[in-house]
Amino acid sequence: MMVDSVAQAETATVQSEDAPKQMSSDEPVLKEVVVSAPKLTKEGGSFGNDVDIRELMPMMRAASSDATSLLQHVPGTHVIGNGGVSGLPVMHGLGDDRLRVQVDGMNLISACPNHMNSPLSYIDPVNVGSVKVYSGVTPVSEGGDSIGGTIRMHSPAPEFAKHGEGTLLKGEAGSFYRSNGDGIGGHLTATVAGEQLGMTYTGSIARSGNYEAAHDFKASGLAATDRSWLAGDIVGSSRYKAENHALGMAVRHEGHLLELKLGLQDIPYEGFPNQRMDMVENDSQQVNLHYTGNYQWGTLESRLYHERTKHKMDFAEDKQYYYGSAATILAPGMPMFTEGKNLGGLIKAEIPLSNRDILRLGSEAQRYRLDDWWPPSPATLPAGYTMGGMAPNTFWNIKDGQRDRLDFFAEWEARWNAQWLSQFGLRSDTVKMDTGKIQGYNNSTMYGDSSVATSIPGKFNNADRSRTDDNIDVTALLRYTPEASRSFEMGYSLKTRSPNLYERFSWSTNTMAMEMNNFAGDGNYYVGNLDLSPEKAHSFSVTADFHDPDKKRWGIKVTPYLTYVEDYIDARRCPASVCGSSAAVTSSLTATTGFVYLQYVNQNARLYGLDVSGYAPLWESDYYGNIIATGMVDYVRGENRTTGDNLYNIMPLNAKLALVHHLGSWTNTIEEQVVSAKTKVSQTRDEVPTAGYGLLNMRSSYDWKQWRLDLGVENVLDKFYNPPLGGAYVGQGATMSGSAIPWGVAVPGPGRLAYVGATVRF
Repeated sequence: MMVDSVAQAETATVQSEDAPKQMSSDEPVLKEVVVSAPKLTKEGGSFGNDVDIRELMPMMRAASSDATSLLQHVPGTHVIGNGGVSGLPVMHGLGDDRLRVQVDGMNLISACPNHMNSPLSYIDPVNVGSVKVYSGVTPVSEGGDSIGGTIRMHSPAPEFAKHGEGTLLKGEAGSFYRSNGDGIGGHLTATVAGEQLGMTYTGSIARSGNYEAAHDFKASGLAATDRSWLAGDIVGSSRYKAENHALGMAVRHEGHLLELKLGLQDIPYEGFPNQRMDMVENDSQQVNLHYTGNYQWGTLESRLYHERTKHKMDFAEDKQYYYGSAATILAPGMPMFTEGKNLGGLIKAEIPLSNRDILRLGSEAQRYRLDDWWPPSPATLPAGYTMGGMAPNTFWNIKDGQRDRLDFFAEWEARWNAQWLSQFGLRSDTVKMDTGKIQGYNNSTMYGDSSVATSIPGKFNNADRSRTDDNIDVTALLRYTPEASRSFEMGYSLKTRSPNLYERFSWSTNTMAMEMNNFAGDGNYYVGNLDLSPEKAHSFSVTADFHDPDKKRWGIKVTPYLTYVEDYIDARRCPASVCGSSAAVTSSLTATTGFVYLQYVNQNARLYGLDVSGYAPLWESDYYGNIIATGMVDYVRGENRTTGDNLYNIMPLNAKLALVHHLGSWTNTIEEQVVSAKTKVSQTRDEVPTAGYGLLNMRSSYDWKQWRLDLGVENVLDKFYNPPLGGAYVGQGATMSGSAIPWGVAVPGPGRLAYVGATVRF
């Protein structure tokens, strides 16, 4: 069901905060609410959308192990295909690092040149307790180092025993099965708590094989350079296994709450059908200390966290590296390692200055270190064959990479009267980046001798690689609520994002190295640019929200928006002055098909679009239950204003329409998703167009006392389709050989998928 569409969800999460502070005869009478925990600082103040997932989450976690899937029911938000548990969110045409994505308040960073370990891959859907989304203009207290929206995913808040009721003991266990890919998994949650001290453990595991498309989209059988055999409808490199554990401890005293969360993740394998390699190991450890407290002058929040990720890429079962003139010669592997260390902190105060004014002050800091190295490949080939020069040295893609941030912000919110609410904010953001000297596998002409100043690595090592960006964010928001049944929001923001380490510091122009520095999922070859400037986005949005006075029966919300980005980090065909004058590079400059050589470059861009969402009752009966119609439609257009090209990975016009039936403990949903053809594609990237399609989904759940049962069928009619944001299919075979990968094949979506999930609470 759609987030914006359920009246109960809107009432539970928005009404008490966003309704105008006035009394009228038609206002609902709010029941008394007893708060048994300290009041927390309100994220973003009175702006932003809470996503109520009480009904949505159990259904979606039975259907998907990717936490990003929860966001597909937020207007204007979609998912870029990126592995079974590692989707990348995109909002209003801006995705990945252009969004600020937080998990339990931590600003996580993808420690991978392909962004395989995306931030939301570090939380299983079963452990998501709340979601806050800022898809339009974002308050400065929730922004920073991003030009798009903000996504905040949190695990459930700590629980404590009620006064006089002794020790709280509770838990939950569940499992699921999915037909397409034979996906299985389970979770366990257990809580023990007194009135002041509590502890919660959550563990989950999910595993799936390769999924099937609705019909063949490629040849089947044993290819000449491919020892794996995959049927024509099997999407290679889509299997995965993920395991997550979290232990939370909390203590409260009067108006103070201190939380400590420890997290562990182990992903032994995750295939990527739109990347030339797979993730064969991802280990992460997280420590997250959080404090909130109430004082006479206001509230104080602070956080200190540390995350360490060890990541490895190589060829999994469906991919190999082929080298040599004989079809039987296959390389033993190409291991690539990444290690990221992320230390961050926050301190934020909310100070009520008067009944009208609230002041928020804060500072954030982040210290990030990254090493990305590729050991020489094992020389275990038959006599006369080599690994194509991938020896004897370790190849350093990024060595001693540094990206440090220090932010300060101030935000003033004023409720002028019952109708008018304003918010103004200013944020400074200083980003310092640097990297050490690098080297190639050897001193061949393939990479050049790093000791020679005129070689590519020599030029990089002799260059001034240190960069400091002083960025500014400004936000102005205004809400007008003339009456309880309608409100209007207007906003403007200037937001800035500095390049990530790979955009600035990936240096090699060898084809293989450029293939590995691709987080776009388009199969192309990328090299960084030391001279990149930060992106600066000017955004305007207006929201009109019409609904019944208590937001329980009907509502419709319309949001048009416009964003203009100066120094947008796009790509150009790599010129000979950077990538050399080989035949492949030269032909790439004018190619209209095939995979091409690209370099990140600053250009200007414009994005504009419209989100529409709504809900309304269709049927109400004490005997047959009630039926609610829900829907959302969104459209975004992205243009490169420097070249006249279309921006890459822009979702075309799409809609979701659903009927949601409630009867006692039953909830049943019939949903139709319609997506138009994607024809406005990036010519620079040779982006593959996709055809329009419609998908029918059916979901049902029964929640009774301690039990819950979830059933569903996604893509009921087994329609073949290519998700517009799925990327290029490079999921099997000798993926490092361009001649072995057919261009023009987009990653298909799953065929019919039936699932069942069962949960017991104790």
